[in-house]
Amino acid sequence: MTNRRIDGPAGALNVDDGGTNGTPVLFLHGFGGNTSHWAAQLEHLRPARRAVALDLRGHGLSDAPADGDYSFETQAWDVIAVLDTLRIDRAVRVGHSLGGAIAIAGAGNEPDRIAGLALLAAPGKVPDEMAQQIVGAMEADYEKTAAGYWDQLTAGARPAVAAQLGRERDALDPETGLAIIRATFAFDPVPALRRYRGPKLAIVTPRGTAPHDLQNLVDDLPHRVVEGTSHFLQMDDPATIDAILDEFFTTIDAEPALEGTRSRPPRSADAAAT
Repeated sequence: MTNRRIDGPAGALNVDDGGTNGTPVLFLHGFGGNTSHWAAQLEHLRPARRAVALDLRGHGLSDAPADGDYSFETQAWDVIAVLDTLRIDRAVRVGHSLGGAIAIAGAGNEPDRIAGLALLAAPGKVPDEMAQQIVGAMEADYEKTAAGYWDQLTAGARPAVAAQLGRERDALDPETGLAIIRATFAFDPVPALRRYRGPKLAIVTPRGTAPHDLQNLVDDLPHRVVEGTSHFLQMDDPATIDAILDEFFTTIDAEPALEGTRSRPPRSADAAAT
């Protein structure tokens, strides 16, 4: 295991990199989290596969952007910067919640760099009226409103997981939290996910089965339901998530890489703009 800081478009990004062989996997955590949310998956995979976890901007040991930009399209370029520095051309992207949406945004930016998408409790497209009500409530009283939603998300969590999540929520300042919530509602994942034709899988809890959730918006998105966990299913039931991901990775390893994706030079946000 190697922790290192990588220069991203808006500041340094903390990365936990380890393992070899196989198609690499990049893990992206959810709101308020950090690379430790994937500790069980990293330990499980690294004896046989390269597995990388990233602290998203403003989380963990990664810098917050000076301009306050937490848009998912911009954060998708953070991911490209990390992969370029690590000399990884294609990787499976596994994203939880916020991280799942950023993984989808990357599918819209550079789909040929994605070997597969595994989306754990990733947000769909909340109706605008509902989104406006939530943002309005958070602007009026962030702490009270955020605590109410957090209680819903952590319901059913193992005690140790709930304690960790509580500490992380307290460490996330309200300004950053509100900026991320606004970015969440501003992003529509459906067009990018529909355009991405590679292997994909949604892994959801019973709470994530509303009409506006991803598997009900994208017809060709397979999904699995995991019961008995909180929203943070990879932390509450790592054995089940590891088994589902292993099955998904096996199908990807069996597929030939798309022609031309191995030798193409990596790109960055700056290069894409020229």
